[in-house]
Amino acid sequence: MLVFATSDKGGTGRSVTSSNVVYRRALQGGDVCYLDFDFGSPTAGAIFTINAVVNGVPERGLHSYLLGKATEPARYDIWSASDRSSLRGRPPGAGRLVLYPGDSGGGEFPSDREIVRRCVQLLLRLDEEFELVLVDLSAGRSYATQIALAATAEPELHEIPYRWLIYHRWTRQHIIAAANLVYGPRGILEAGAELKHDPDRLSSAIRFVRTAVVDPDSPELAGLRASQVAWLRDCNQDLQEIASARRVGRTRMLGAVPLDPVLQWREQLISDNHVLTRHIAKQATVDAFNTIAKRLFDDSAWQGP
Repeated sequence: MLVFATSDKGGTGRSVTSSNVVYRRALQGGDVCYLDFDFGSPTAGAIFTINAVVNGVPERGLHSYLLGKATEPARYDIWSASDRSSLRGRPPGAGRLVLYPGDSGGGEFPSDREIVRRCVQLLLRLDEEFELVLVDLSAGRSYATQIALAATAEPELHEIPYRWLIYHRWTRQHIIAAANLVYGPRGILEAGAELKHDPDRLSSAIRFVRTAVVDPDSPELAGLRASQVAWLRDCNQDLQEIASARRVGRTRMLGAVPLDPVLQWREQLISDNHVLTRHIAKQATVDAFNTIAKRLFDDSAWQGP
C-alpha cells in the first residue's frame, strides 16, 4: 500500500507522527519503508536517529534519483543503521524498517514526464517489497505533492491501493488550512482531477490526522482552575464545529495524537520504554500511533464520505 502524508502548514508534526506510525507498523510485524519527499527539509534521519543523514544525504538521495542524477536512491535499514541503541537490532516479530532519505541542501523542483516515470518505477518496486510505503511530502501545494498525484494517476499504479493522510494541529488556523489543501482551489482534489484521477476514488482515499490535541477532561489538567477548563471545553466545541463544517470532522478523521512533551521538545520515535520504564511519554500517544497504523489497513475506516 502507498500512503502519502502531507499538511498545508509546517509544524504540524507530520514527519514525527508518520515516523512513529511506520515504526509501530513494523513492530506489529509489517515490512515498511519511509520515503522522505520533503525535499526542502529532509530531516527524517534525525527522527530515526541516523546521525549520518540528519539533514539528508549529500548524494544519491531521492532528490537526485528523481532528477536522474542517481540510478538508485540511498536506503538505510533503521534496525542496523540507527545510532540509538534501543533501535539497534530488529525486535522479535517485527518487520523491516527502511528509510529512503532526501538530499541535503536540496529544494523543491517542478515535475516533468521523466521525473514522474522514475517515481512510478520506484513506487512499483517498493510496493512489491514492502507492505507499507509511506511518502512524506513537503507541506502545502508543493511540487512533491504534484509528483505524487501525477505518479498515482499513471496506468502502472492504477491497481495499487493508495491513501492520503492530511495532518493538522487542533487549532482553528490549522483546521481551515487543512480543509483548503484538500478542497480549495488548486488543492489535492482539484489537482487530481486535472491529472485524470477518479474523483470518487481520490476523495475516499483522504483522511485527516489531528496532532497535539489537548483533552479538556484529561486528569493532567486537574491543576487548572474550573474557569480555565470550561474555556478549554468551549474552545474544543468550537473546533469540532469548524472541523465538521469544513469536512474535516470525525467522519473524515483517521486518528488523533495527544499533546505529548516528548514530541514537543524532541521529535523522535517513542518506544514502550519511554512509557513503561522512564515514564516520560504518554501511553495514549503510543496507543494513537498504533491505532493509526492499524487503521491504514482497515477498509472500514475508509468508507463513507
